[in-house]
Formats: sequence, C-alpha cells, structure tokens
Amino acid sequence: MTDLRAIRAFLEPRHHDLAERIGVFAARELASLPAPADDPAARAQAREILDRLGRAGWYTPIAEQQWRSCCLVREALAAASPLADAVFALQALGVVPILLGGGETLRKRWIPTVLAGEAMASFAMTEPEAGSDVGAIATTARRDGAHYVLDGTKTFISNGGLADFYTVFASTDRAAGNRGLSCFVVPADAPGFRFVRPLLLSAPHPLGEIGFESCRIPADHRLGGEGEGFKIGMATLDRLRPTVGAAACGMAQRALTEALRHAATRRQFGKPLAENQLIQDKLARMATDLAAARLLVYRAVWEKDQGADRVTLESAMAKAFATEAAQRIVDDAVQILGGRGVLADHPVDRLYRSVRALRIYEGTTEIQQLVIAGQLLKDAGPAA
Repeated sequence: MTDLRAIRAFLEPRHHDLAERIGVFAARELASLPAPADDPAARAQAREILDRLGRAGWYTPIAEQQWRSCCLVREALAAASPLADAVFALQALGVVPILLGGGETLRKRWIPTVLAGEAMASFAMTEPEAGSDVGAIATTARRDGAHYVLDGTKTFISNGGLADFYTVFASTDRAAGNRGLSCFVVPADAPGFRFVRPLLLSAPHPLGEIGFESCRIPADHRLGGEGEGFKIGMATLDRLRPTVGAAACGMAQRALTEALRHAATRRQFGKPLAENQLIQDKLARMATDLAAARLLVYRAVWEKDQGADRVTLESAMAKAFATEAAQRIVDDAVQILGGRGVLADHPVDRLYRSVRALRIYEGTTEIQQLVIAGQLLKDAGPAA
C-alpha cells in the first residue's frame, strides 16, 4: 500500500480512498502474476492486464486528466507488476494526444474502447536516428487528397505489434524541423502499416519496430493542425513525465519493503542484519530518497491539477530525481538481499531489470537536466 504521509499536503480525501482501492486491487489481481519468461509471454500477459485494468475502471483518471490520481495508480501498479504499469502508461501516452488535438470522430472511436480495456494504445515517436533529437524524425506524412500517406520506420515502440492503434509523429515539412512535425492516429489495420520485428529486453516487455510503407490513413486522423505535432507531443510528455516518477517511486517502495523485511529477519554473525550500522545507513538513505522523490512528483502533478498551463520545470525535476533515486534504491535493495536479490524469481531482481528503462524513456535524465537548466536560465533573464 502506498505510504501517503510524505505527500498528504498535495492530496485530497478522495485521493486517500483511491490509493487504498488501487492498493487492494494491485495486491489481489496483479502481485501474484508470474514474471513473463519471454516476449510471447509478456505480450499475452499485457493483454490480460489490459482487460483487468479496463474492467475495474482504472484508466478513468487518464480521460479525466486527473494527474495526482494517475500517479497514485502508477505507484501501486509498478510496485505489484512493472508490466501492469507499462500497460497503463501506454494507454495514457496513446490517448492524451487525442484528448489534446483529436476531433470528435477519433475521440468517439478510441477513447471509450481504451478506457474499457478493449483497445491497446501505443506512442510512436522514436526512430533509429531520432531519439532525444525529435527534430531528426525522418518518417514523412504526405497529403494525398482525403488521405495522408506515411513512410518510415519507428523503433523502441512499446506495444509494437500488439497495439490496436499508434499515435505517430511524422514530418509534413522536413525543412521546418520540429515545426514541421505533425501527429496522427494510425490504426493497426491501416494499409501499409507493418510490424517489423520484436525487440527483446532483459525484463520481458512488448517492444518492437514498426514500419510505414505508403501507409494510407484518412486526413481526419491528424491530431491538431499540420506542424502542431511537436507541441502536442511535448504537452503530452509534460503531463506524463511526473507519472513516470510515480512509477519509479512504486518500484522503489517495493524494493525498500523487501529490503526491510529481509534485514529484519536475516541473521548473520548471531544477530539480525538490520543491527549492522552499514545496513541501517542504506535503509535510511533509501527511505529519504524515496520521500524526496514523492514530494517532487506530487508537487508537479498538484500544480497541473490546479490548472497550471505548463509544468515543464516541475515535471523534469520530478522525473529526473525520482527515476535516478529509484535506481539507487533498487540497487541497494539487491545489495542488502545479497544472493537472494539476484535470483530470477525474486521481486527485487525483477525490479532491478525493470527500473533501468525509466531513466531513458520519455526523455533521458540528461535531457531533463537540460530542460531544468533551460527553464532556470529563461526565468533568470538576460542578466544571467
């Protein structure tokens, strides 16, 4: 169950109720799911989780754009099942651009089915030569009468080959860089769309490469106007980056819980491991880092829930600190558990393999640091 003491100043009574309900659900429905052994198992389990979360109504905070609620859900899911957290995250990444720029047809077509867990979403921005440098996107979208024709390749796409639709970023004006990007919804059955291959991670997770070969989609599948893709993409990430931090906090909390349990019960040299001062030092740093991470995460989403137009600085700080802190916390948990911590069937080993990706996706830590510094210098003005 998520410990709300550090963040209660940012929460309302309804959030306490939500945290309790999602905690119970995650423990009952998800914690006992076996860690997927391989890519096919991960893909099958992701579909099962998609359905369970949809039937229970846990995607609702995404549609309502209630970001503190989304963070509480992600914390609980990540602590119980990193794959469940990934499923939730991709539903959000696929749907938020539709909420920001989609017309009525797209909203009616996809949002209800996503909320019900009947349709799986994906977010396709990264390419072989375009990761942090979004302006290097080479996938093109050319207007052809009542359609757009897409050509290009996307890689490191979560739910690649599994999703029912993809929110795709493509260039409608290569010479304009970021300002020439547009955003589209591409159904998985669109002519010219293909799943190229799966990409295998150390922690099994549906990931793949997708391609567009004269892929035709109706013109009304564009989100916003031509050239507004970068704005839609960054606004989406602005909202969702703190929720990545929340997922990191969930993984860190599970790791800390496992470490505390082991330290209290494991005896070495005639006494509990927890009586060793070096172990106490690790536990203290782990708990402090976790509390600080939560404060940054919930400050960011509190600001957004209060109506802030942009939370770029707050989101970057929350994601950078929380994901780096979670990496340290999980690593310390492995060290405290010793040999048990690297057994493939132990929750801490699963966390160790899962937490690393959080420091990369939706903007690496290094990119977040540049965002933070850029905002500080902008606020300081020319005299800086």
